Amino acid sequence: MLTKYVEAGPANIILDLGAIDFVDSSGLGALVQLVKKATGEGGTVQLVTNPRVTQTVKLVRLEKFLSLQPSVEEAIANLDAAAGE
Repeated sequence: MLTKYVEAGPANIILDLGAIDFVDSSGLGALVQLVKKATGEGGTVQLVTNPRVTQTVKLVRLEKFLSLQPSVEEAIANLDAAAGE
């Protein structure tokens, strides 16, 4: 569903999951596929998460693959820093 935005939209996406209380294996799989598609197109995906989602991502050891950010502002700053390199 979100991959169409990667193909047609901006190279970098910030996905705010801050209001999400639960992510199951299907959701994690979709996020992994989204990140793979975005990086394949030369972009990135920044995921804004809350402590529960972050804990789930760390439990399955995806924190190094998924770019987790605590706020939208920090996700934007992370993109700005990457663009300045």
